[in-house]
Order: sequence, then structure tokens, then C-alpha cells
Amino acid sequence: MRTVDGLPLSRRLLTWGVELRGIHPVAVEDRTETQYSKIFFIWLSANTNILSFSAGTLGPVTFGLGLRDSCLVILFFNLLCAIPPAYFSTWGPRLGMRQMCASRYTFGYYGVMVPSLLSLMGGVGFCILNSILGGQSLASVGNFTWTVGIVIIAVISLFISFCGLKVLSWYERLAWIPVVIVFLVATGVGGKHLVDTPPIAPATASQILTFGATIAGFTITYSPFGSDYTAYFHPKVSARRIFFYSYMGFLIPIVTLQCLGAAVAISAPSVPEWDAGYAGGNVGGLVNAMLHPTGGFGKFLMVLLSLSVTANIAPTIYSMCLGCQTFIPPLVVVPRYVFSLLATALVIPLSIVGQHKFYTTLSNFLGVIGYWAGAYVAALLVEHLYFRKGDFAEYDVRHWNVPSKLPLGAAALGASALSFAVVIPSMDQVWYTGPIARTAGDIGFEVAFAITAVLYVPLRTLEKRYRGV
Repeated sequence: MRTVDGLPLSRRLLTWGVELRGIHPVAVEDRTETQYSKIFFIWLSANTNILSFSAGTLGPVTFGLGLRDSCLVILFFNLLCAIPPAYFSTWGPRLGMRQMCASRYTFGYYGVMVPSLLSLMGGVGFCILNSILGGQSLASVGNFTWTVGIVIIAVISLFISFCGLKVLSWYERLAWIPVVIVFLVATGVGGKHLVDTPPIAPATASQILTFGATIAGFTITYSPFGSDYTAYFHPKVSARRIFFYSYMGFLIPIVTLQCLGAAVAISAPSVPEWDAGYAGGNVGGLVNAMLHPTGGFGKFLMVLLSLSVTANIAPTIYSMCLGCQTFIPPLVVVPRYVFSLLATALVIPLSIVGQHKFYTTLSNFLGVIGYWAGAYVAALLVEHLYFRKGDFAEYDVRHWNVPSKLPLGAAALGASALSFAVVIPSMDQVWYTGPIARTAGDIGFEVAFAITAVLYVPLRTLEKRYRGV
């Protein structure tokens, strides 16, 4: 066993404040955290970054929407899609369990491996997008390539996620501040150039719903991470309080920055400097062009903006560490921080490979990732609200790792899989447009949620009769 100053490595890391706990439930007596605003700042900082800004640019750039339509889609879809992750954040104090571990009570011990894998894939995808954006932004003010910028961003994020929730919570409490300053300065300097250029043609239902599916994919996919950051909270805290903190932590930065991104993208063609910076879909170059009038101070602000993505990558990697242990249960004996190293080693090369296809990657990824999340959310909500009557006493935490005492998971997986018989024809992607989507637009996310919820009731009833759990 490796030792440091005569102590085992894991114990030495523990004395340095590194969190070792993985998906093991937090005992009631250990749920002592009372600074409940931490969850607000985690979600706030995770979404106060250039990725939120860039997602808003997709409305006019990819889907041809005007500013009003883009902002209305951003507002209403986020009002809806922020509800599930905010609600699941309230589960942590009651159960002391991380989100994917709590999902075993719906998907089963083995069945949860499927949403765990999909969640890991989604986490890797978001880390790649953020690393590319951060690398672009950092390289735009330095004499080095995007690749070097990506590596710098990933290594900083690794350090934060490696240390665990205490360091992560401290960092997220502060990380949003410089980013807000950057966007305030950029808007103040470039605000005179913002114009509401009318779209070439009125928005169609297909355009609106397909952009809405992209926005849904941005927000609702936080649901598999919901209780990861609240498991140490005191169990007596008001659920409404945690929900409010979480909901506002999502809405405030996402809606604001996505609407700003839409406004800037619409205005960029009429400002030569912005248009040149935006060439090739370089969002970092666009913001750098906005800040160009501020001279050297603008370059300093761009460095701060590029580092903002670490506030999203770090908690994502933290949750991916936990997802690894539900995906492959024997790995529960491996310290959590080991997976931070593995995740970073995976994200860096994938980000480097995909760095020059950012916009294609972003629109395709966000559009697809929301489908499975819709099914996942529906299954958990029906299980909790209908079959367990919303009572957390119905979850026997002692059985978190006992397969025979947990649901089989066939109902959840079956309902989710069957929903895709209608989801696929309802998809509208660059590489495929289903027959339903051709007339109605992309309604795959909505269909996945609705059909999974409907099918889960009879399938789970049969499962309980057969399984008894």
C-alpha cells in the first residue's frame, strides 16, 4: 500500500480534506450540513459560464429563430425543465443517497446500470463541450493552440473534483462572480451593437419545438445528478427551501445567459469585428471581439471567462465518479477520487478530437441527450409519487446494495424502452427526421416523458406482484 509520511495514501488524503466517500449512503447522524444555500451556488456557478451563452446562440444560428421567439423558448422550456433536477435535489437530505443510488429503488440494483451508463455518457459530453469552449476562449488571448487551452481547463477541473464536495462547494460559492463581471462588461461595451434583426420567415412550430428540445436537453439532464450535492444536508431541512434554492440556481443563470447568447448571435453579422471573431462558430472568439475595446483588461476578462467552465466540469466529474460505482457495483470499494483521474484522462483526448466541430457536436448532443432523461425522470416520479405516495419512509436505506430487496427494474427499463417506439418517429436531428417530427417538430422529449409515465404504472404493478418489492 502506498504511504505518505508513514500513513496510507487514502488516510493522508482524508487529513488533507479530500472526500473519500462514494455512493455509500450518508448516515442520519452524519447529515449535519446546514449551509443550505450551497446548493444554490453549486447550480448557479455550474451554469454561469460560456456554455450557457453558447446554447442560446443555437436559436438564431441553427434554427433560424428571431430574438423574441428564441427568448420565449428559452424561458418557458427552462421554467419546465428545471423542475425535475431541483425536485430531486430535495431527496438528498431525506435519504442521504446520491441520485443514481436512489434510482435503484426504481430501476433496480442491476437495471440502474443502464441510466448510469447514459448519465456517464452525458457527463462526458458536457465536459467535452465545456473543455472545448474553455480552450477556445483561453487560446483566443494567448499564444497557444486550442489543445493547450483544453488541457489547462481539464487539469484545473480535475483538482477541484478530486478534492470532493467541501472544496467543490467552496469554489462554486465564488466562481460565478468573475463571470458575471465579464458578461456585464461585455454587454456594457457591446450593448450599442445589439439589434433585433427580424428572421427571414416567421417561426414555425417545428423550429420552436426542435430548439425547445435542445434547451430541454441542456437543463433536464442535470436530473441524474440532483441529490449528489445535498446528501450531507440535515434531514430536517424544508424541502421547499432546497427546491427554491435549486430552481433559482438553474433559472437565473441559464435563462439570462442563453437569452444574451441569442441576442449577440443575431447581432454578430452586422458588426464586422464580432462576425470575424465568430468565424467557424468560435464562441470564445465572439466574446473576445466584444471585449476588444477594453484592451488589455479585456484579455484578462477572457481568461476569467475561459476558467468559468471549470465550475461546470468539476461537479460533472464529481457526479460521474459516483455514476461509475452504480454502473459497475464492485467498484464501490475504489475511492471516489480515482474516478476523477480516469474521467479527465477520457475527456482530454475526446475534447481535442472534437474541438473543430463544436457547433455540430453541441446541437446534436443536446438534442439527443434529452430523450432518455425524459424517460428517466418520468419513471422516478411515478414510482415516488404514485407507488410510494411521496413518502421517503418507503425507501429502506439499509437495502441500497441488496439486489433481492430492491425492485427488479424491468418495469422502469421496459417503459423507457417502449417509449422509444414513438420517440424515434418524433425526433428531428441533423442525421434523422422522423415522420411525426416532419410536421410537429421535435417532440421526442415530451413523448418520452409521457409514454414512460403511462406505461410504468401497469408494468410496475405486474412487477410488484411478481417480485413482491
